[in-house]
Amino acid sequence: MKQIAAGAATVGFGFVLMITVGTAAIGGSGTSASAAAVPGGLKEGAIPAAYLPWVQKAAALCPDESPSLVAAQIWAESGFQDKDGPPTSSGTAKGPAQFIDSTWLVYGKDDDGNGTASPHDVGDAAMALGRYMCSLFDLAKKSGYPGGAPALALAGYNAGWGAVQRYAGVPPYKETSDYVAKIQAKAAEWQLSAPPPVSGSGSGADAVRKAAGYVGVPYVWGGGSPGGPTTGFCDTNNGWLDGACFASGHAGFDCSSLVQNAWWSTLHLPRTAGDQYTATASRPVPMGALSPGDLIFYSHSGSGSDSYHVVMYYGDGKVIEAPKTGKNVQIVPLYTTGGLVGATRPA
Repeated sequence: MKQIAAGAATVGFGFVLMITVGTAAIGGSGTSASAAAVPGGLKEGAIPAAYLPWVQKAAALCPDESPSLVAAQIWAESGFQDKDGPPTSSGTAKGPAQFIDSTWLVYGKDDDGNGTASPHDVGDAAMALGRYMCSLFDLAKKSGYPGGAPALALAGYNAGWGAVQRYAGVPPYKETSDYVAKIQAKAAEWQLSAPPPVSGSGSGADAVRKAAGYVGVPYVWGGGSPGGPTTGFCDTNNGWLDGACFASGHAGFDCSSLVQNAWWSTLHLPRTAGDQYTATASRPVPMGALSPGDLIFYSHSGSGSDSYHVVMYYGDGKVIEAPKTGKNVQIVPLYTTGGLVGATRPA
């Protein structure tokens, strides 16, 4: 932000989460906050995995933001690097979102729960960028200036809102016009089309809509809570990727925490897949009569209480799930392999 003018489907926990876009609350402390479902998302692999949940969470702060726009802005600011910019008359820009000290004092918070509000922390920086951009979107929409709210807000982030006011639109600075253009182009390149619409109403459809807002969030063994994505951990067999413990360094969901999060506002389901089956087994559903939000369980032993995996029926022959380490929350065709036990209706 250079203001150039003033102004794993293995037995263990028994929870695997299958889903495809994906954010939320993060941090080793497990601190999290509910985030609104974000339409669309980011193409898989577009940005570093450590940034993905925070980008989604920041995009949920206001309706004008999107995951692709937040991601493209951090890319333009720092290339997803923690670095300091060159000294300027406004101060030295710091961290992934390149905040100067005066702006950080207004928008910076300890969002990742590590005890320090720092522009060098991925989570703190992304969320501060989201808050600042939401305020700029509000100014842009009220201004009546031409160019569209996204371009005006981006220009305000780069050059300062005073410069936008001075020129009653995007300032005619080459740096600012290039900044706006490359971010909007990259956002369009990275944008993933919105998940298919969820049919129907009621608690099941609402649960699916909430889960769809996390498409693209990483699968994290032991991660996820009713509040959103969190870091997880590794055991002997789970959470590892390419020889390193992926789960402890990334925020996301496993299969059952995604289901728990999706249903939480209506029904407080237990944490693991096996316990979720036990809690809902009194309401079985034939596989030919599934409705959005129904839970589908898989077990190696054939016993639902021993389920290692759970997915949610999305509708139109599809399920939403968090599949395994190395994959993201996704929407895929309903499958009956892998020890299908059957389906239940939570409420």
